[in-house]
Amino acid sequence: MSINRNYKDSVFTALFKKPDLLRELYSALGGVSLPPDAPVLINTLENVLYMDLYNDISFEIGGKLVVLIEHQSSINPNMALRMLLYIARVLEKTVKGRSLYSERSISIPWPEFYVLYNGTKPYPDGNVLKLSDLFEKPGDLGLSEKQIPLLELEVKVININAGRNNEILSRCKELAEYSAFIAKVRAFQEEGYSLEEAIKKAVKYCLNHGILKQFLETYDSEVLNMLLTDWNLEDAKKVWYEDGCEDGEEKASIKIARNLLAKGSSHEFVHEVTGLDIKTIQGLKI
Repeated sequence: MSINRNYKDSVFTALFKKPDLLRELYSALGGVSLPPDAPVLINTLENVLYMDLYNDISFEIGGKLVVLIEHQSSINPNMALRMLLYIARVLEKTVKGRSLYSERSISIPWPEFYVLYNGTKPYPDGNVLKLSDLFEKPGDLGLSEKQIPLLELEVKVININAGRNNEILSRCKELAEYSAFIAKVRAFQEEGYSLEEAIKKAVKYCLNHGILKQFLETYDSEVLNMLLTDWNLEDAKKVWYEDGCEDGEEKASIKIARNLLAKGSSHEFVHEVTGLDIKTIQGLKI
């Protein structure tokens, strides 16, 4: 089943839309120093659904390096495969108009892949997800074990929760403040506030304390809708992955719709996620 939703910015993607900030973010993640004039080209595939995959940020640095960054509140063990499918689409656009059958080698940018984790479940400061961990083993076919896979892709997972990876956060002010903002939302939730109330209180707190001040003033009420949509969509995905895989597409959509309605989502949001018409959604029993 395809989640029926055009790509929309989350707080994270909206925050890091500027080339200067992406240059700073990559420098922090990679532990490197890039020249301030190194050109950054954002090439995120917006409003495009490719095998039900979205990516938060994709960009090139000086035409030499392509970086894909995904922000997640729960770790998906299939991220290496997702990144492989996504980078194939990015490279398809990169080499468009150039002949793959030429006698000359085609130069393509060096790829790097990151997942920035800020979920509530315990997770180490860093981890690496490998495509080869998903491969079937040749030994199961009676073949000798092969030591090195002929295809590999590694995704670096970095925990950006408050108090974790302080060296990285200290190198990127916006990432550190984003981490503090999300931590404040969760702190207010733990005090018993609803998600909407917690976001509003966190925005007010951060504005008063100079945390993401310019960003929050620029996006104003959009931040509330961004986080509500982002976190509700995360719930929808969990229902799909956990309950919907073995059902037909329509049945799975109805399961997701009921779950979202039970959590207080509007009929319009449920329609946006599932593709069910409003009349069908209004008739669902929770």
